[in-house]
Amino acid sequence: MNKNEITQQHLKTIFDYKNGELHWKIATNRKVKVGSIAGYVDAGGYKNTKVCGKQHKNHRLIFLMHYGYLPKMIDHIDGNTLNNQIENLREATPKQNQQNSKLRKNNSSGYRNVYWSKVAKKWQVYCRVNGKMTHFGLFDNLELADLVAQEMRNKYFGKYAR
Repeated sequence: MNKNEITQQHLKTIFDYKNGELHWKIATNRKVKVGSIAGYVDAGGYKNTKVCGKQHKNHRLIFLMHYGYLPKMIDHIDGNTLNNQIENLREATPKQNQQNSKLRKNNSSGYRNVYWSKVAKKWQVYCRVNGKMTHFGLFDNLELADLVAQEMRNKYFGKYAR
């Protein structure tokens, strides 16, 4: 096996999977204790573990252990990067992953796809659909604007809509 190559079989040899965590089956070095939870949380909020001389994100290792392949991108369904339960992980395109992203910190309305229009003095709903910014209306009521935004996300983004 190539030093940087990881396989499903190799992962099953060195790890047990329990409730979203990887547990060491064997001591791969003197710092590793058999039975201990593998990994550390990086600055981006993901758990990482060194395997075959290279750092890997735990959710990618878990996905490979269960499905036998590694997609380009894996989405955490609930948006929690530390929830690596296999039921919370799914293959996604970059676009689908973005549609399931958390609310941005600079969002002033508190709702996804809802913005204040200074010109109209109303709440507006718009979003990128098939590469184009699409306007879904102006509303006096913030909650109504959010409801329209939710319906729009469900219609265009399906199960990836947050």
